[in-house]
Amino acid sequence: MQIVSIVSGLPPTIDGVGDYALNLAQQLRKDFAIDTHFIVGNPKWVGEDEIEGFSVSKVSDRSVSTLLSLLNNNSRPSTVILLHYVSYAYAKRGCPFWLIDGLQQWRNTRSDRTLVTMFHELYATGPIWASSFWLSPVQKNLASRLSRLSDRCLTSKQIYANLLYKLSLGQKSQVPILPVFSNIGEPEQAPSLAERCQRLVVFGGSSTRRRVYQRSLTALGNICQELAIEEIIDIGPPIGLKISDINGVPMVAMGKTAAEEVSKILSSSIVGFFDYPLDYLAKSTIFAAYCAHKMIPIGTFYAEESRDGLEVGKHYWLADRPLGKLSLELGQTIADNAYTWYQTHNLSQQAKTFASYLTENKEN
Repeated sequence: MQIVSIVSGLPPTIDGVGDYALNLAQQLRKDFAIDTHFIVGNPKWVGEDEIEGFSVSKVSDRSVSTLLSLLNNNSRPSTVILLHYVSYAYAKRGCPFWLIDGLQQWRNTRSDRTLVTMFHELYATGPIWASSFWLSPVQKNLASRLSRLSDRCLTSKQIYANLLYKLSLGQKSQVPILPVFSNIGEPEQAPSLAERCQRLVVFGGSSTRRRVYQRSLTALGNICQELAIEEIIDIGPPIGLKISDINGVPMVAMGKTAAEEVSKILSSSIVGFFDYPLDYLAKSTIFAAYCAHKMIPIGTFYAEESRDGLEVGKHYWLADRPLGKLSLELGQTIADNAYTWYQTHNLSQQAKTFASYLTENKEN
């Protein structure tokens, strides 16, 4: 079986959704013999026409005619599309009419065609002076159309599933919630914290890591002291800050690093530090990586609310809140809980869910 997967980007571009889609495609091929042809919905993307054994094409422009041409002229036409949806990834203002209109035409041409949509995001909101405020109704309308057009929908957060039920006018009452998996792998064996280096890792994109050092520096220093951290490893693109140590703890900037090497570093470190909104942890690939490698995920306070089965003090620690004293023993319990939570939606589990949705008969 072959499916078409529409994505916002693929390597060598740094694109979290593209990485997610590629890893999922590899697992679908390995476990269920489902092959994938990728269509990149960004005409500015530059890459190979084959990646990891998967054929790739891209839109030359964002238009209905171009999309339909690619879907209908594929050398092995598929009746199943898996769309990875993030509105801003397919249109500058987050209103990809070309995509929704094109899929509408494709879907309605033949009755045996199936559209499965993974909603990584739905629509934006913002203050009245921001463009997202004024565009939100249009984005919401497009998300509503797409939810009703799709035979099946999936998403990464409970709140998104609730919104999809409303946007689909009650059509999508059963939406699987799949918090994102680690894009840098899932080690089969994760050593105990006592067997690892007294090392803390700050991993991720430039903006999220820069936020750690600008907003959470004191909290980071306190955790280093509390857990007797001997080294801080910074992994990711340059952030434009020169930091050699934090409270006397040396910091090593690794820069952009291959996934296999990142996985080795995480597997031998005790803490993964983040500065990220707590109610969005389920869609953070960095948090997922920390959980998959059985580290202590430690962040800073954003909100009281716990969502998607995650609880502060149980699945992660907050460095700037009075939760008590963090010991290595307590940290091991937290790391174990985070790892257990992650296993319910790891890559193989997600591939199983997607495979069932891609191969089942049509249903709402």
